[in-house]
Amino acid sequence: MNSEQEINTPQNVPAPTPFPNQSGMMPSLPPTDAGRGAPHNQGGVSPFMPPPLPGDIEPPPHPPDGTPLPNVWIYEGEAYDLTEFIAKHPGGQFFIGRTKNRDITTIVHIFHPNPERVKKVLQKYSLGQQGRPEHIHPKYNAPAFLFKEHFNGWRDTPRYDFRNPEQLLNKIKARVYSPEFKQKVERMDFLFNVISICLFLLYFVVQGLYLEARQYMPIYLFVPLIAMLRIALAGVGHYLIHRPQVGLNKVFANIFDINYVPLALVVTDGHTLLHHPFTQTDVDIKKNVFTFMLELPRFYRVPVHTFHKIGHVVTGMFVRIIELCILAFKAGVKDMYGSWQLGLPHFLGSFGIHLLLLIELVIFCLYGQFWAWLAQFFLTLWISTFMIVASHDFEAEEPPRDPMTPPQWETQDWAVMQIKNSYDLTMVGNKYIDCFLSAGLAPHRVHHVLPQQKSGFANIISEDIVREESEKFGVEWAAPQNFFFDRLPALIKHYLAVPSRLAKEKELGLLKEHFHPQALGTTLDYIVKGWAGIGSI
Repeated sequence: MNSEQEINTPQNVPAPTPFPNQSGMMPSLPPTDAGRGAPHNQGGVSPFMPPPLPGDIEPPPHPPDGTPLPNVWIYEGEAYDLTEFIAKHPGGQFFIGRTKNRDITTIVHIFHPNPERVKKVLQKYSLGQQGRPEHIHPKYNAPAFLFKEHFNGWRDTPRYDFRNPEQLLNKIKARVYSPEFKQKVERMDFLFNVISICLFLLYFVVQGLYLEARQYMPIYLFVPLIAMLRIALAGVGHYLIHRPQVGLNKVFANIFDINYVPLALVVTDGHTLLHHPFTQTDVDIKKNVFTFMLELPRFYRVPVHTFHKIGHVVTGMFVRIIELCILAFKAGVKDMYGSWQLGLPHFLGSFGIHLLLLIELVIFCLYGQFWAWLAQFFLTLWISTFMIVASHDFEAEEPPRDPMTPPQWETQDWAVMQIKNSYDLTMVGNKYIDCFLSAGLAPHRVHHVLPQQKSGFANIISEDIVREESEKFGVEWAAPQNFFFDRLPALIKHYLAVPSRLAKEKELGLLKEHFHPQALGTTLDYIVKGWAGIGSI
């Protein structure tokens, strides 16, 4: 890899065609002898699918003693050792280091303009063999509770077939990567950056006015205004974690944490590398980030989760950051970040933003304004919590699935699935304002189809292209959902009003649900975990 241009320059992008498959399914390719696994779909199996195991042998579990798996990445069915490429990756070391022992096929195809060029670069790192079950971490190096009970990364990772030039993603790329449109995107990215800097400065001005000149910033203005600014700045961070993790962006991306909910050191992986490529599949851990809250009795959830998150602010996130530093040391810094020098900015940025949040709490207490701090904390926390799950139907029950009939992912059009499984959100009705007020979730369908775009404004000006090409595939472009009126009631019902899992299993009444010894133990454990940094996303 000699330069960023070597990978990122879009060349030979397929031109639009007036003959898409109106069903939204991918048209079939003619048989070809090119490449491993030809011809296409021979015997109904994509070459990107894992080779069958003899006698339906279950993929091996991770070694119980924590022994690291071999340094292997799977791309289009083949095994690569990208260890020496980590420090050279133009998009940042994090994305390569964190995807060790995973299938990166989908990630490469959705984030890079020209995957064929990427494949040529990767050839020098080929191991000359097919990927095998022992190459893939069964839980993707993520906490097991985020996945279904029997999830296995080798067996359950969707393997979309991206070779077909007639798929929706290629039609969209052909237009958004045109030189003229790229110039428009760059201008919108610049405008987004300027507004983001202004919002960051305003964030400090608002707090300073409340503490030192309250006659100009009464509490009834301060609380909603600072909550809006925190959510808007989290939206800025949302786009920064999608940008190349290089230079100062390694530090600034941690502003994602300013709304008290995520930990960017973790979310950059779970959101960018697991949620976006595999939306609404078993790999999509975003579906389960708040399900642990459902273990609590229903009337305990709001106060207990709030106290749990205060614990994160005071001690929990610092404990978690230190744990991640230790993990990087144990796993091998070179294997994760290329070197300590390349990885250090991620940790400095994370520590810095959480130190800022703690200092704010201390200052408000010193000014005798703890209750004002708590009011803005509560409003920011709960709106942000519901926003995170508002742009997908995570609360809907999944239809029963025959375990003997796995989904045929290789026949699905990835971009079509993204649009069908995502919502755009509205807050006040103006897309550019909503982009910030929704933490970047207003142009959400475009963001899912084009996750490599660097700003919400780029998503907004790309919407006409994505919508027009989608309509050619027979995909309905539904109206945006209003966060407060369309999504919030359903989310409150799902996350706050339903009985706890224990109450459902034991058929407990309302009182027993809240005072059962096991329920009280779960509640106490939940509180303690917040102060110990457990439960961060």
